[in-house]
Amino acid sequence: MTHIAVIGAGITGVTTAYALLERGYRVTVFDRHRYAGMETSFANGGQLSASNAEVWNKPSTILHGLRWMLQADAPLLMNPRPSWHKYSWMAQFAGHIMHYRRNTIETVRLAIAAREHLFAMAEKEHIDFDLEKRGILHIYRDRAGFEKAAKVNALLKEGGLDRFVVTPDDIAQIEPTLSGAYYGGFFTPSDATGDIHKFTRGLAAACVHRGVVVHYDASVEAIIPESHGHVLHWRSPDSGMQALHADAVVVCAGVASRNFAAMLGDRLNIYPVKGYSITINMLDEASQNAAPTVSILDDATKIVASRLGRDRFRVAGTAEFNGYNRDIRDDRVRPLITWTRELFPGVATDRVVPWSGLRPMMPNMLPRVGRGRRPGVYYNTGHGHLGWTLSAATAQMVAQSVSSDLAPDAASHVPVRRAA
Repeated sequence: MTHIAVIGAGITGVTTAYALLERGYRVTVFDRHRYAGMETSFANGGQLSASNAEVWNKPSTILHGLRWMLQADAPLLMNPRPSWHKYSWMAQFAGHIMHYRRNTIETVRLAIAAREHLFAMAEKEHIDFDLEKRGILHIYRDRAGFEKAAKVNALLKEGGLDRFVVTPDDIAQIEPTLSGAYYGGFFTPSDATGDIHKFTRGLAAACVHRGVVVHYDASVEAIIPESHGHVLHWRSPDSGMQALHADAVVVCAGVASRNFAAMLGDRLNIYPVKGYSITINMLDEASQNAAPTVSILDDATKIVASRLGRDRFRVAGTAEFNGYNRDIRDDRVRPLITWTRELFPGVATDRVVPWSGLRPMMPNMLPRVGRGRRPGVYYNTGHGHLGWTLSAATAQMVAQSVSSDLAPDAASHVPVRRAA
């Protein structure tokens, strides 16, 4: 049976392992953490949001970044310290401004396809991940913001998204707990929310139950190409250095994918864009009743919020260009708490758990999915802020690439690149 190694047990790695398993491959997964979903798949904003598929490649993004550079609590913050990686990424980011329209529409279509795959996985494997299919409400505080959003909405609708305008009265009816005055908004009833960590852990357990081998606490230190596939050299605290032969390798390693790509002869310009979240544990009934049941995206602050079950409320946002820094900064967390107090004043914020994660982001804002330069090398990574939203579709795409090159029941052999 053809053996595929998957590097990474976050949302993209686990969905990829599952898609390969469904096609009949023997799959081994490696992750450097003790459990699945311990990095960017741990505590994101919770939104499965085709409505947030607009790519960031716009002149306004660059202007905001420059304007906010010295503002510690800005939605977009860039550390000005020189870095070739950062500045080369930004140069490529600017170069993709010309593809803004095309890439936004492509992302919308991918997000719409992904949700059906994800819901099917969860139903088949009986995964409880606090799924809520109540839609996502985008709110705008002034006319200028709303009119800009209307132009984006035209692209989202062109990509196939069912999304409509809402008035201030509609907003109050859709989410009665929301405080404040708003010019208008957009509502996407087909969007959903859920706990990415619970889903990733649940799907990983289902994979293991069905025969996938997962090595946790496993650091892959080298990938050596051979005439019949690749040999992965990996280390664990319990058994030291080991080696494993695989017919093919799929890299799903988040921000670490750039290093693995270099081992495999590819250049993958992924940059770690830090995001923050807080999880508010609502232990009293008053807070539970005062928290929203419909997911919110506040465009002015770039903050999203999702209800996760009866007693948890997730608030997330910000983008920070600061290298591989994982520090949780109070001046970045504080705006999330302040936002919660202002928009949902009845929610107690005395039990708040802060978190930060590094989004693996490509300069064109599209994930890197498909074949590498060498036969038997594949990528499913670089999803940025939409990993949760897109992963179930890109897993199918990379699994299809593998199956077009390698039959599931073939003996170990040199992977043959077939014509597309």
